[in-house]
Amino acid sequence: MAGARVSQRKVVSFTYQIHDEAGRVLEKPDLPVTYLHGGRGDIFAQVERALDGHQEGDQLEVTLTPDEAFGSHRAELTFTDELENVPPEFRFVGAEVEMHNDRGEARKFRVSRIADGQLTVDGNHPLAGKQITFLVTVVDVRDATPQETAMGAPAEGTAGTRPQLH
Repeated sequence: MAGARVSQRKVVSFTYQIHDEAGRVLEKPDLPVTYLHGGRGDIFAQVERALDGHQEGDQLEVTLTPDEAFGSHRAELTFTDELENVPPEFRFVGAEVEMHNDRGEARKFRVSRIADGQLTVDGNHPLAGKQITFLVTVVDVRDATPQETAMGAPAEGTAGTRPQLH
């Protein structure tokens, strides 16, 4: 007997890897992502559409352009300053700092480079400007409860993690 297929009002769990154009693994979470298919849209629409009709054990590949994924790299979100002007706790590649503009809007910036006495921070998503490929494996498909359908998301405590795919 075949298992349940991914469709509207099904709770779906899947594992994934994200690869760049050269095939390098950029992300590989340890836990499955769990979401309500047709729910409030916590995963990329292209990935959700590609999962439609699949069942437990199926594997698929979905390639997204930069505009479909994390957007183009925006140069205006990259700033360089003298290293001596930066507090010591932010003087390492990968450090994150939240900055606010004149309107009080916040954005997280990541130290992307330190060289020649200068430090560069970048407010772009780390995968901005990259074409990425999701390698997805369906782990589980089940009917959503009436509560999950009403919420548009899996119930708290559902195995796996909440998707953070965009």
